[in-house]
Amino acid sequence: LLSLQRTMPGILERIKDIEIELARTQKNKATEYHVGLLKAKLSQLRKQLMEPGPGAGGKGEGFDVQKSGNASVALIGFPSVGKSSFLNKVCKGTKSDESAHEFTTLTCI
Repeated sequence: LLSLQRTMPGILERIKDIEIELARTQKNKATEYHVGLLKAKLSQLRKQLMEPGPGAGGKGEGFDVQKSGNASVALIGFPSVGKSSFLNKVCKGTKSDESAHEFTTLTCI
């Protein structure tokens, strides 16, 4: 925990520096590669913040997102690729009836 606290300000500072450099850099064909490298480095640093380092032990904290409102989700894909089976695995408490034959989702949720 102590080593994580020591490295976090360094990572946050480096992220801030890269974001400042990205804001200053003109966007054109000549700087495209440089901007791509900066974005990749920024992504790596943000990933380091999210994942516990070696020797951190135990599980990471994770996120807690409060459910609010309604959502509509569409699963689009070719026939017989497992859309209904995926939905049944992901959504506990709901059941989309399907059969072993093609085009056989019997009920929609």
